[in-house]
Amino acid sequence: MSGYGLRASRALGWLAVAMLTTILLMMGLGLPQNSPKQEATGTVPPGGGKVTFEIDKGDPENPSGDRFTTKRFEQALKVTLNSVVFRSSGQDLTTAGEYIEMASRFSEPILLGLGALAIRGRVKR
Repeated sequence: MSGYGLRASRALGWLAVAMLTTILLMMGLGLPQNSPKQEATGTVPPGGGKVTFEIDKGDPENPSGDRFTTKRFEQALKVTLNSVVFRSSGQDLTTAGEYIEMASRFSEPILLGLGALAIRGRVKR
């Protein structure tokens, strides 16, 4: 794909294609409809005392309706840019979104590294 790290344009071109693919997949499948809200449940004993709450967060719901909006594009772009540098976005994702993020966190930094190696090889000559 990058000429064994010798052609920077190929590696960076494939990186751009991989990032655009990740953004489109995130917009279509990976981002939930709404962020799940935290819910606190507990009991208050009569007459006061210690209160215990249990914090729970629901599962992200798959998107329905209009999936390709500017808001969803911004979220997908943040997830994709974070995945290029091995960072987790911290964004709530659907199950498909988690797998898409894992694949991009593996493949995109490799392409970035091959591009950097190719640029380094050109500069050293």
